[in-house]
Amino acid sequence: MNNYNLISMLNKTLIILLIEDKGIEVIKLNKIISKGFNDYKIILAKNGNEALTILKNSFIDIALIDLNMSDPDGIEFLSIVKGDLKLKHIPIVILTSSNNDNDIKEYYKLGISGYLLKSLQFEDYEIKINKILSYWSLNEFILK
Repeated sequence: MNNYNLISMLNKTLIILLIEDKGIEVIKLNKIISKGFNDYKIILAKNGNEALTILKNSFIDIALIDLNMSDPDGIEFLSIVKGDLKLKHIPIVILTSSNNDNDIKEYYKLGISGYLLKSLQFEDYEIKINKILSYWSLNEFILK
């Protein structure tokens, strides 16, 4: 059995919030996820305010974000989500090309669930995305 198809065993739709304003990145992620997962839904937000509205009105299994967002910026967005009792449980994984150690430490202090460096090699990026989504697809949330 392919490790990346574990989600199909769960009979659950993986709901992914993607916060990204670059069309090529959206296309790459859609391609990766459609190859590795059978049952998923990607909700796209182009900025922080749009993402906050979606988070407050929808159930999301995981949020994948590019920190180079606007309105609010990535750090402010993380602070808002992780400071909100109804949203702070949502796993947030940062997808970025920056590997500044000090920044990474600060993001983890804010409560992110992962930090993924975008690889220049599509196959490497695909492996990383599949592993992250496979892991988070196995988590179950019970909200009251």
